[in-house]
Amino acid sequence: MTSLSDALGPVLETPRLRLRPPQESDLEPLIAVMGDEETARYIGGVQSPPLVWRALAALIGHWAIRGYGFFVLEDRETGDWIGRVGPWYPHEWPQPEVGWTIARQHWGKGYAAEAAARALDWVFDDLGWESVAHLIHKDNAGSASVARKLGSTNSGREVAVPGFDMQVDIWGQSREDWSRNRAALQR
Repeated sequence: MTSLSDALGPVLETPRLRLRPPQESDLEPLIAVMGDEETARYIGGVQSPPLVWRALAALIGHWAIRGYGFFVLEDRETGDWIGRVGPWYPHEWPQPEVGWTIARQHWGKGYAAEAAARALDWVFDDLGWESVAHLIHKDNAGSASVARKLGSTNSGREVAVPGFDMQVDIWGQSREDWSRNRAALQR
């Protein structure tokens, strides 16, 4: 029997991670992530479980509407839920983005960059994007570090995030930049 997750999109892998479309069973780990003040600080703040359920419905709906969306990250060996990463382009967003959120207990292990690199391969190779952005709050040093590791640069442009009361910097790179940066990551 095919699950909704299987029908929404592909399952991608890295040496350590499985990236799959979200499903209802992701609600509890997502509630934990969005209930953690430190993790949620730069992505809209702590959310109550009913709001997290709505957010999960939006993540799944994004796949149905756009044909792509955030992937859930799992440890390939243990199946542990690690976070989410992937392409995202909600209504009124400044441009298509690849974003990431890693559960705090998994910070510092390189998962965000590893998964985001795989997502960048997918958006450029399979979706045909010409460029990608990362919307990063100016105080979010961790995400800025991941963006730098991927070869993205801060455009110097600051924008309001539609639907959230916050300003972010637009980081990003082109398809051509990624081709060079991906090769450098593999060395």
